[in-house]
Amino acid sequence: MHPRFNKKRRSLIALTTAVTLLSGALACVMLWPAGKQASAEISRLADIVERGEIVMITRHGASSYFIDGEGPNGPEYVLARRFADYLGVNLKVRVAEDYAGLASALRTGKGDLIAANLSQTPQREQHFRFALPYDQTQTLVVVRKGLRKPESISDLAGLRGSVLADSSYAELLQEADAERIAQAQADSETLPLDWQAVQGLGVEDLLHAVAEGEYEYTLIDERVFRLHEKFYPGVREAFSLGETQPLAWAFQRDDDDSLVQAADMFLREAHEDGTLVAILDSYFAPMERLDQLDMMHFQDRMRERLPHYLAFFQDAASRNELDWRLLVAMGYQESHWNPLAASPTGVRGVMMLTLNTAESLGVNDRLDPLQSIHGGAEYFLRMRDRLPDDIAEPDRSWLALAAYNIGMGHLEDARRLTAQQGGNPDLWRDVRERLPLLTQEKYHRNTRYGYARGYEAQAYVDNIQRFYETLIWMDTRAHPLLAEQMLTAP
Repeated sequence: MHPRFNKKRRSLIALTTAVTLLSGALACVMLWPAGKQASAEISRLADIVERGEIVMITRHGASSYFIDGEGPNGPEYVLARRFADYLGVNLKVRVAEDYAGLASALRTGKGDLIAANLSQTPQREQHFRFALPYDQTQTLVVVRKGLRKPESISDLAGLRGSVLADSSYAELLQEADAERIAQAQADSETLPLDWQAVQGLGVEDLLHAVAEGEYEYTLIDERVFRLHEKFYPGVREAFSLGETQPLAWAFQRDDDDSLVQAADMFLREAHEDGTLVAILDSYFAPMERLDQLDMMHFQDRMRERLPHYLAFFQDAASRNELDWRLLVAMGYQESHWNPLAASPTGVRGVMMLTLNTAESLGVNDRLDPLQSIHGGAEYFLRMRDRLPDDIAEPDRSWLALAAYNIGMGHLEDARRLTAQQGGNPDLWRDVRERLPLLTQEKYHRNTRYGYARGYEAQAYVDNIQRFYETLIWMDTRAHPLLAEQMLTAP
């Protein structure tokens, strides 16, 4: 779900903004205090502006923060970075090991705000001051496939469950179970549900545990489940539990609300100009990218777009001794051959290059398709050349593609995991199997580069392989559609 503000919420935002403007005007007196005597009363916002940095406390995960081939990423990170830009300061990220660590870091002054897909619950409001909600979600009960589908909290009796410790899921399940027991007081046999709160794990770990039969159910944010469900076919949605909950940033609960006021103003403006919805949709809304194997879309773009850029792909492939059909497949996976494509983290162009990568490749204009395609080819070669010399083709190229997507550091982590588990780190087949383990805390906490959306790198390479095979099939059979593109290419 995404913010769809009703009249009451719009009124609340308008009122809050009015207060913010007034408070902000008064706080300006404190932003640049005159002399040393006033420095003791500097506001939290002024302190951040003065030191030029705001510290975001978060958790590793697809719904919050991760590092991939583009660098730091994730919906919370992108939104917090926009907030930092709004304040004119840099963003620093501090990652907590668990939910309890989020509160501890904020309380001890190790960070300025918690941005971690955090639900605004009555219990948490006693400890945190929340900014305006930026989204809302519902909690789902998900179960292992093969079980009779539960339809209510009572149907969970007799099943083994697990939730993240110190999370809103634990609060919600405890409350729902207590209510269930209270309603059945006449039945002396009514026992509490069989579930436990676990420390040191992530959402992906629990989904995996349910899929593998270690537990039979868990609770999860609906948005997060939509992100992960296709990668965990052994689990399915059962029912929603509790009411829709707002998601919001959390701040210290004290007399200084200057930073919260600034966040409210930023979030209101981000909602009104479409920035907020655009960021959330890029991560949570169903996207065409998830259906890239649809050959109808593929062929439509071959007709509409490929003729404009085919010669660029062929030239870049020739200069770098690559198969042009592989480069074309990469370009489709990256941007659908759209030279104006852009991600929330700032990667742009046909081959979706980061600014730093483009500069290192000598690409001056990422929106220039010729430069982008040549840059993408060179960057792919960099990844391939960094792999050990004894890795043979085609595994060498598949591993290089994974590094292009997720970063060489994360790929090396996956290769080390592969070796530790008795697989061959030089074979794509074996590494591919281990990439999703980088989402599970019990594995990534022992890696050098930490959490990564390994399942995305897995799907990335799978998709390119499929497009590549399709192009080879069309090319070797002189398929009319591809032949037409080669004739019409400039």
